[in-house]
Amino acid sequence: MTAATPSNLPPLLAEPPADAGTRTRIRHAAARLFARRGYAGTGLKQIAADAAAPFGSIYHFFPGGKDALAEDMIRTTGPQFMALVLGLLEERDDPVDAVVHAFDSAARDLVATGYADGCPVATMALDVVDTNEALRGAAADVFAAWVDGGTAWFSRHVAPERARELALAMVMLVEGAFLLARTTRDPEPMRSAGRTLAAQLAAAR
Repeated sequence: MTAATPSNLPPLLAEPPADAGTRTRIRHAAARLFARRGYAGTGLKQIAADAAAPFGSIYHFFPGGKDALAEDMIRTTGPQFMALVLGLLEERDDPVDAVVHAFDSAARDLVATGYADGCPVATMALDVVDTNEALRGAAADVFAAWVDGGTAWFSRHVAPERARELALAMVMLVEGAFLLARTTRDPEPMRSAGRTLAAQLAAAR
């Protein structure tokens, strides 16, 4: 775990409250580990240790074990992540400036966490897309919701037929930028992705 605390982190990926119960600690620990290490790289013993919880308590609270915790992370952090993005977009009156601002914020948070925190859903999806249909479906549901949410926001600024294209571009650009920025340890791919999407938005208005 890094010492830095990013400003735009889905609540489930943040440290739980100091007085959190065992179930909450397990959920938070599992989400953080899955987000950083993926499904294959995360074990239940790691989750129990990170949560300071007895190993058996995982199955007490989550009878489905690892799969249940993974699906909980995907379906919970997905909407939380989208809410954070939409919140950043609302911080600027001009939509083109808003897009640049949102991507720049993501770039700053990548630096603040030592490039440890990318998109939790994408990290999981890459691990399970060919091996776990339930988790693949959960990730697909989240991505579809992100496109719908982005379409609704872009529809306020461009013609409806262009809004979905821009929403798809936003999801593709941010996911590719997360991967490239984390791999190269350079925030520029994220900033460049923001400028690219902003230019597309400006041209569509």
